[in-house]
Amino acid sequence: MTYLAKPKLHHPTLPTNRLGYTRRDYEGRVSTLCAGCGHDSISAAIIQACWELAIEPHKVAKLSGIGCSSKTPDYFLGSSHGFNTVHGRMPSVLTGANLANRDLLYLGVSGDGDSASIGFGQFAHSIRRGVNMVYIVENNGVYGLTKGQFSATADKGSKSKRGVVNTDESIDMVMVALQLGATFVARSFSGDKEQLIPLVKAAIEHKGSAFIDVISPCVAFNNHTGSTRSYDYVREHNEAVNRIDFFPGREAITTDYEPGSVKDVVQHDGSVLRLRKLHAEYDPSDRLKAMNYLLQQEAAGEIVTGLLYVNPESEDLHAHLNTADVALNRLGAKELCPGSAALEKINASLR
Repeated sequence: MTYLAKPKLHHPTLPTNRLGYTRRDYEGRVSTLCAGCGHDSISAAIIQACWELAIEPHKVAKLSGIGCSSKTPDYFLGSSHGFNTVHGRMPSVLTGANLANRDLLYLGVSGDGDSASIGFGQFAHSIRRGVNMVYIVENNGVYGLTKGQFSATADKGSKSKRGVVNTDESIDMVMVALQLGATFVARSFSGDKEQLIPLVKAAIEHKGSAFIDVISPCVAFNNHTGSTRSYDYVREHNEAVNRIDFFPGREAITTDYEPGSVKDVVQHDGSVLRLRKLHAEYDPSDRLKAMNYLLQQEAAGEIVTGLLYVNPESEDLHAHLNTADVALNRLGAKELCPGSAALEKINASLR
């Protein structure tokens, strides 16, 4: 017999955050993914990030589509709101939920098949509209649930486990997000928790569309010689443009780094992204230079990871639409139905 639910009891000496929650309070059910799957490392990073930020689990809404990646919200934040949509339709459901209740933190978890193929249009419009969300793509370059066919993000020339060579051009989700106007764009590797956890924390605190493309090797179908999504390939070709420390605005900012080695990016809410620069010429606040740098490194066979672009003065969809400060699901009949006089005024403006 297999038990998927984790025990509720835990040792009384486990460390707690400022809300009194232990890390285990942010966990979900036991994962049913393959042992060694990179997606489980991403789940662990989300758990750690939410615990360190002391986020109240019931104020989080996690949404997903279909695929191995879309199963993972069941493995973290078990006390949060959750919705598993049909294939590729997570972004529109998330957008609707966000418009109805702006008071929740929205985590959209998807895969390269879910977002770069059937859901590509949905992904594009949610990003360009500036929906206030953290959109994480767990990118392994294959369809793991249907035995390892190439996905739309598989690099041209890469080989499948059966030796088939991909002849199609790949879709770079990071480049697409930059072109569509995402105000926080990052890429990481599931096996690099020191980089991934601060990125998730920073994305959570960001206002607007925050997109993280996480290369997450599929140990069953895409972790072999010839694959550009394998553990070995990514480790050998990873070009990290920065390492990130994240400090919430409520905490004092301190550092003992050498002068000139740190770039602070102050967010709209006062929180700070602190970048330990590895490349003095790289500027994460310049979108055009970021896109050019990505293309240059791609031509050199390098996978660029880290915070690639951030706009600290970003706005979200609610600001664009000038919606009410109170969440729509909390407005009463008086606010939602102001009467015939207001309706006549609206109709007159359309004549």
